[in-house]
Amino acid sequence: MTTTNSTARSLHPTAPDQGPRCRGTRRDERGVASIWVVLLATALLAVAGLVIDGGYALGAKREAMNQAEQAARVGADALDEASLRSGGSTVRVDPARAVAAAQGYLQHLGATGTVIINGGQVSVSVSATYETTILSAVGVTSLPVSATATAVSINEDAG
Repeated sequence: MTTTNSTARSLHPTAPDQGPRCRGTRRDERGVASIWVVLLATALLAVAGLVIDGGYALGAKREAMNQAEQAARVGADALDEASLRSGGSTVRVDPARAVAAAQGYLQHLGATGTVIINGGQVSVSVSATYETTILSAVGVTSLPVSATATAVSINEDAG
């Protein structure tokens, strides 16, 4: 009967004899869920920041575009007085007055920009920075905003 016992043992090994690989390899998984929650919360915060701060940045860009358009119109209205008084058909934009008028308008608004005069065309580029609120939590503290607009003098296209 002893031979039957030893044969039974060799055919059916018991759990402790399964080898060193299975012994004590159960991992400690405590805290893994916390890491996933932190990573997911950070990702959701970044996405929310993109949506909210991105929307406000688009609004700031629209405001910069409105400022550039209006400053270009103001500059295009700065006509050369001598050409107006002469009564001729060559009424032109006075470049110095146009730059001064457009820059004065931008200063009145508290905006900064550049003015370029090309014949009867006045181009104004406005640049600003939008300070983020939500994206600052993930390291993005500001977003650049810029816009360019061109206005043509009303007398330029008539001539």
